[in-house]
Amino acid sequence: MRADIQVRNAVTRLEGPLLFLRRSVDAGLNEAVEVEDSLGRIRLGRIAALDDDTLTIEVLESTAGLTLADTRVRFLGEPLHFDVGPDILGRMFDGVGRVIDGGPPVSAVRSLRIDGHAINPAARAMPSDFIETGISTIDLMNSLVRGQKLPVFSGAGLPHDRLAIQIAHQAYIRDSAAGDFAMVFVAIGVPFDTAEYFRSAMEDSGALAHTSLFLNLASDSSTQRLLCPRFALTAAEYLAFVEGRHVLVVMTDMTNYCEALREVSASHGEVPGRKGFPGYMYSDLATLYERAGSLRDGSGSLTQVPILTMPSDDITHPIPDLTGYITEGQIVLDRELDRAGVYPPVKVLPSLSRLMKDGTGEGFTDADHPALSNQLYAAYARAVHVRVLASVVGRDGLSAVDQQFLDFGDRFEEELITQDSARTLEQSMSIGWQLLQTLPMSELHRLSDRQIEAHIKVRESP
Repeated sequence: MRADIQVRNAVTRLEGPLLFLRRSVDAGLNEAVEVEDSLGRIRLGRIAALDDDTLTIEVLESTAGLTLADTRVRFLGEPLHFDVGPDILGRMFDGVGRVIDGGPPVSAVRSLRIDGHAINPAARAMPSDFIETGISTIDLMNSLVRGQKLPVFSGAGLPHDRLAIQIAHQAYIRDSAAGDFAMVFVAIGVPFDTAEYFRSAMEDSGALAHTSLFLNLASDSSTQRLLCPRFALTAAEYLAFVEGRHVLVVMTDMTNYCEALREVSASHGEVPGRKGFPGYMYSDLATLYERAGSLRDGSGSLTQVPILTMPSDDITHPIPDLTGYITEGQIVLDRELDRAGVYPPVKVLPSLSRLMKDGTGEGFTDADHPALSNQLYAAYARAVHVRVLASVVGRDGLSAVDQQFLDFGDRFEEELITQDSARTLEQSMSIGWQLLQTLPMSELHRLSDRQIEAHIKVRESP
């Protein structure tokens, strides 16, 4: 690494979070810089663009008080790094990795680049092992697997913040031999009261003891918002691939991240793509999501649950659309269920976990878990179809079997989807078997005769 270089009287323009300089030093893209004002206050930044004549610096804090004449820029000669160590658990950080809990600095044992290192695909292990979240619609119907990326698609005003805290409190790996479990919770561009809710909820529950909490406020600069998940994922990678822990990363709200990406892209004068978002948003999101996984030769793993709010509840919007291409499924929250008082308002039919088969069934959860999930899904799908039919012909116009499915759909939402407290997988499965007991056995096409004999007929017998 070359020595620090400091320049002054080189600033030519200041626009929002961007500082434009005449290029007088040999510097590289994404190199870290320190921007010092006339009072000696130092702000962190990085080189966002450069050509033969100019440098563009993203300032990661407010640019208020900076002047063209008195601003000095120090080039650090390396990309942004995050100092990490075992005691990052139980600590709170801002969006650029600075301690904000009033405690001492982290005792660093390593300094890691925040953009991470690409994982050799040949070194990746297939995601496996069931992570129990205590939420029936996830554990039973759309299971989360260690090493997976499973986003939550929500909407403005829906209780995704409450769901995020629940997952952080309740998630664990069922296999007692799996190793240490840790959490990294990332709040991106949230209001102060929401950040305070996250902080107090984690402290009151005791979950903060095994959690690193990163809080990026809505009042922070958009450039800082782009780095918050990168600092958090660097901490998660250290815990997973150096400390050997199994780490679950919950990131909310990724829509705020994408909006910041659009804002910064526009300030650079880049050509916009769909709905004004930059054309490289797909690859940018991939640099975050693809940091999840597990290694063949390592003992740790990194699992992600990113949460995003769909603008206008539009699942085809570029943010959820591109996220769905990169990740392995989605959990969709529904406004109609929320209005009906159902919590968590998970819309089961469009929800999906593509890796569920790799972490459930015999040897992972229960041998009958996949078949039960498939049968519940099929029965609920028919119930939804019958509801549409009933809205036309009325309940009396339905066959007796269709009326049974109509009742099944109501009970499915009231008894399985709705829950006031955490449930074990066994409790969720028990509710599922009880619900299927209300349907004719001739309609349970996804279950084997053995499964019907073991779980349905036994319950029906006096």
